[in-house]
Amino acid sequence: MATPTRLASAAALIAHPARAAMLQALMAGEALTAGELARTAGIAPSTASAHLAALAGGALVVAHAQGRHRWFRLANDDVAAILESLMGLAELARPARRWPHGEALRTARTCWDHLAGRLGVALRQGLVERGMLRPALGGWEATAAGHAWLERTGVDVAAARRARRFACDCMDWSERRPHLGGGLARALCTLCLARGWLRRQPGEGLARRAVVPTPEGVRRLREAFGVRVEAAAGQAASD
Repeated sequence: MATPTRLASAAALIAHPARAAMLQALMAGEALTAGELARTAGIAPSTASAHLAALAGGALVVAHAQGRHRWFRLANDDVAAILESLMGLAELARPARRWPHGEALRTARTCWDHLAGRLGVALRQGLVERGMLRPALGGWEATAAGHAWLERTGVDVAAARRARRFACDCMDWSERRPHLGGGLARALCTLCLARGWLRRQPGEGLARRAVVPTPEGVRRLREAFGVRVEAAAGQAASD
């Protein structure tokens, strides 16, 4: 168990507004350079480098050098889950409970390497209700029918099983209900993006996390996963 001092130190790393902004940007799942993160946080590159060094020292991000640039990513899915939960806590603490971040971000977004928002919640719900997943220690496991169905759909189940956790719940920041995390959730997100069912949106900070269903995606998400996406209204729910 973490001591109070270590807990306070970890919380302090996230508590700085510039570091929080950079961590939020990395929740989109893409590796970003120090310069991109500096622009996101609205600070000088030298200041961003110092903050990123602190985040790396606290095992919240990892860096990869390539050419003249250093690319940064969140350290692991545990960090992403903690950040998603903290954003939910921050929204609970708001005097006004009205969602302030726009419907696109609430409808469908990435939570590091998996899907979140209404779409992510509906995806988890559909998989459970259709008997593709069943409860397991620490999360979920695929049923025999679910394993076969996932493979037929094109999900890389073998890669998903190599993850530290195959499938687990991750409390959704906007919906206050769990979406799916773990290796299976990553494989599902990868499939949707690779097949063009979802398209990333350009932007900075939180806006980087938004994904939008394509016309093909609207149809395939319904057919393959039992998820209805109303693109015009920005809604997603399970059938």
